[in-house]
Amino acid sequence: MESKDLKEKITQVLGESKVGTLATVVGNKPHSRYMTFFNDELTLYTPTSKETYKAEEIKKNPNVHILLGYEGEGMGDAYIEVQGTATIREEESLKEKFWNEKMEKWIENPHDPDYIILEIKPDTIRLMNDNGEPETLNL
Repeated sequence: MESKDLKEKITQVLGESKVGTLATVVGNKPHSRYMTFFNDELTLYTPTSKETYKAEEIKKNPNVHILLGYEGEGMGDAYIEVQGTATIREEESLKEKFWNEKMEKWIENPHDPDYIILEIKPDTIRLMNDNGEPETLNL
């Protein structure tokens, strides 16, 4: 598949899938949890709090792995694997952009000082189970 077509397929999965797993590294071992993801092109964003293990883990080691897209409909569901680097972002514009009321359980409001956005810049994205062999987009 041409890289343009591959990028379009990946962007489609990103647009359709908002919940996935985020794995960080803790003492050379993976630590995964479910997160809600937003995207701008191929850059991923996920809201969280400074007071979480993931924030501390990313400060120590910014390498992350994300799985997005498998909907549980069957063995052939397309999904993506993202390897990338996470950065903690605290700009008010980003915090407001990704804020929603469902987050009030964990974060008071978009101006909460503990509220942060994790920005994930992909190094590679692999499209899996899309009618054939996995395909990798290197960035």
